Amino acid sequence: MQSFIQQQSSLELTGNDKLPTIVIIGSLNMDLITVTDRVPNAGETVHGTSFHTLCGGKGANQAVACARLGAQVHMIGCIGDDNFGQQMLNNLKHEGIDCSGIITIKDQSSGIASITIDDQDNRIIVVPGANGGFRPKHIEQQRMLIQQADLVLMQLEIPMDTVYAAVDIAYEYGVPVMLNPAPAVPLDSEWLKKIAWLTPNEHELAIMLGLQDQVNERSKDGELLGTMLSAWPERIVMTRGGDGALWADAGGHIQHMPGHKVTVVDTTGAGDTFNGALAVSLAEGRSLTESVARSVAAGALSVTRFGAQGGMPTKSDLERYLSMR
Repeated sequence: MQSFIQQQSSLELTGNDKLPTIVIIGSLNMDLITVTDRVPNAGETVHGTSFHTLCGGKGANQAVACARLGAQVHMIGCIGDDNFGQQMLNNLKHEGIDCSGIITIKDQSSGIASITIDDQDNRIIVVPGANGGFRPKHIEQQRMLIQQADLVLMQLEIPMDTVYAAVDIAYEYGVPVMLNPAPAVPLDSEWLKKIAWLTPNEHELAIMLGLQDQVNERSKDGELLGTMLSAWPERIVMTRGGDGALWADAGGHIQHMPGHKVTVVDTTGAGDTFNGALAVSLAEGRSLTESVARSVAAGALSVTRFGAQGGMPTKSDLERYLSMR
């Protein structure tokens, strides 16, 4: 792992003079959202307060976040041949996202996420549906899109062999990849050499590196987390929810971008907003420090509104908010 830890990305991104082109490779889900005052215990029934059907999925969410923040966005993923699939496709097109890389799988349902919101928190169950049918052959068909990108943004809600295939193609063409390792799985350090930036939370970082037992034992002093970040300077940005984000600078010193105090309405999609904002900012050629600052602010804005995509700010929203601070 040491050679990867010391490796610095030499990939050059687009400057501020043009809109960055970002390819999102990942999941599309329909979010089935139930709002309740209290989550039921096993075998118990409670009354909810409202129900909503909204477009989501980490891939689609991050695509919308990038598009609203000013990037030219291409989405690569899979939907089923059902009403949910068509609704999600229309929604992305409405956001100005190129959907030529989205494949419809016949006789397959689209992915869904059952989300229960209780007391400003959320619990999510994902049924992959067509996302599980997203295969390396589909990635191979989209080589040209990947080759022309300034940055590729990915997550782990699609099969891992498809993730590997996409990263290999991007690496072949010298296109930097940002990986949001969620849901978390252990990842091979040799393969991770091909990733320019990783954006886990604390839990995901420990699982990704296979160190969750050690982190659990030493979480009080934060020593091990600091060691992990310092070993991956300017490569890992660890999100901390309302407490902002941590990363290590080129010298291995831990940097902290504090969170913002806002009125929380719904935290769903905050992490996807952060990732989208970070991808756009880095692809615009901004420094990591400035990019993290903008991403923390965008994430804070997103939780003040309802819905994963509904709360995502536009570029003008973000600029206005930053100018007032």
